[in-house]
Order: sequence, then C-alpha cells, then structure tokens
Amino acid sequence: MTIPVDPQPGLEQLRQMLRIRRFEEKCAEIYSLGKIRGFLHLYIGEEAVAAGAIPVLGPDDAIVATYREHGHSLVRGTPMQTLMAELYGKATGCARGRGGSMHFFDASRRFYGGLAIVAGGLPVAVGLALADKLAHRAQVTACFFGDGAVAEGEFHESLNLAALWKLPVLFLCENNLYAMGTGLARHQSQPDIARKADAYAIPADAVDGMDVLAVESATQRAVDVVRAGQGPFLLEYRTYRFRAHSMYDAEMYRTKEEVERWKQRDPVRLLSEGLRAQGVLTDAVLDKLEAAIADEIADAVTFAEASPWEPVEDLTKDVYTERT
Repeated sequence: MTIPVDPQPGLEQLRQMLRIRRFEEKCAEIYSLGKIRGFLHLYIGEEAVAAGAIPVLGPDDAIVATYREHGHSLVRGTPMQTLMAELYGKATGCARGRGGSMHFFDASRRFYGGLAIVAGGLPVAVGLALADKLAHRAQVTACFFGDGAVAEGEFHESLNLAALWKLPVLFLCENNLYAMGTGLARHQSQPDIARKADAYAIPADAVDGMDVLAVESATQRAVDVVRAGQGPFLLEYRTYRFRAHSMYDAEMYRTKEEVERWKQRDPVRLLSEGLRAQGVLTDAVLDKLEAAIADEIADAVTFAEASPWEPVEDLTKDVYTERT
C-alpha cells in the first residue's frame, strides 16, 4: 500500500474507519440487549469504501445508499448522536425514529437514504441527477448498492436511462460477494460486475475495496469523468463483510475459513500497517484516536438513552392528510 506524502489524510481515513467499526460494534452490543429493534446490517469489513469514496464528493453532491449505510452516514458528517437515536427509535433521530437502521436520512447533507429495498436507490439516484441536470447544477449523485442489486431490473433500467440522458450519476457497487446468502457466481452468469456497463456504453472500473487509498484514487477518477459532463460511470468496489448479512443471519452459506482469509486483508489493519511503516502512526497516536472515538460513542449512547419517544398523538403525522 502506498502512503501519501502528506500523512494527515491517511490518519483521517483511519479515524473514519475506526469510527465506523467501533460504532457498529457498540450497535451489535446494544442490539443484543434488546434496545435496538428490527433489522441491523453491519458494515464491518467494508469500511474502506465509505472512508475512501465519500470524502471525494463535494458537500453539494447527493448520496443514495443501501440499508447497510451506517458508515456512509458517519463519514458524510451526520452527527453520531442522531444516528444512535435513530437506531433506538427516538424522536431525536435523523429520521425522527421512524426509519431505524435501514433508513438513515439527512437532507441537509444531501444524504437521501438508507433505502431498504434492494436496488430501490438506483431509480432515486437517476431522478436526483436528472433534477440537477435540468436545473443546470454541477452536482454529482453517488449511488451505493450491493452486488445483489445487479440482479434486479432497476439496475439495468437505471443505467440505461442515465446513459441515454447523460446524467451525472456515479453508480458505486459494493460487491461483498454475497446477495444475502447467495454467492455472486450463483446469481450472475457474468460475475465481473464492471463489465455490465458495456451493455450501456458506460465507462467502468473495478478496484480493491479493502484498500482505502485505492478506493479514494479510483473514486476520484470516476467523479472527474461524471463532473466533466461525460455522463454516468460504474465503479465496482470488491470488498467483503466480516459479519453475517444481518443480526438474524445464521451464516450457513460460507465457511469460517473463507471469512478468516478475508480478515487477513482487514482494511483497518492494512492502513494501520502502512502508516506505521511510514512512521506516521504510533501506539500513542492510535490510543488517542481510540479514546476520542470511545468518548464520541459513549456520548451518542447517552444522548439516545435520554432522548424522548415520539408522542403517540404524532404517529400519523406526515402519514395521513386531514380531509378538508
């Protein structure tokens, strides 16, 4: 791994990956206590994608994500307090407690989900990009989705329309090799996802999603193409989740040996080792990072625990319209 001459970006990427991992480890702990309900899909192992890709985007660019979006929200800048409160279902959450783990939302940062339907974000991204183009805005819409979404019709429809209309959409596939419990080779006759773009005359690339610096570099190249008005781009991040699909998953579809092999390429460890080799990261620096993150998480939990539930009388608010 090549470390930048300026060490600060590398340390910031490490901080963001550690924030995601420690936040989700705490979420798993709280979930086991029954304080977080519903589904919980963890991003552990895939942190390099969010930490490498999202800082490349500008603050006015839009982001559409999947239900495995905790890391994307954190790196985008949504306060951890409001994210934890959303997981608790509290009124102070980023979606007022109504969305939970799969529906994080922050319009102030142009973060439009958190969508629970597989491939459901792709048409939304096309719509956002079309609106920006019609309004002559120079923004890019980045749409994250998993390899399972490639099997859905929305994937093909969205790429086709984006190509026809030359929309500024950056299609970002987080290929973690499993659509829930179905291996990539079992649901795709052509498992090379980047090649799917050929059918729509869209430029594409594939990158090691466990290497945060490679993710950053590849994403910057793709963003440059889209922002230059050349239409959409498909970028495939080849990554891996270390935890099961969700907290309910018995994980019978892959071997422990496979998971352990991938853990040898843990993105947090890879970057840490590279920074240590350059003399940038020391035990003292790492301890300081971890302590600050632990404090941030503790504060988020305290905030969520103390936050109010939505009043019962407000449960139909924004759901039904009073007939006049």
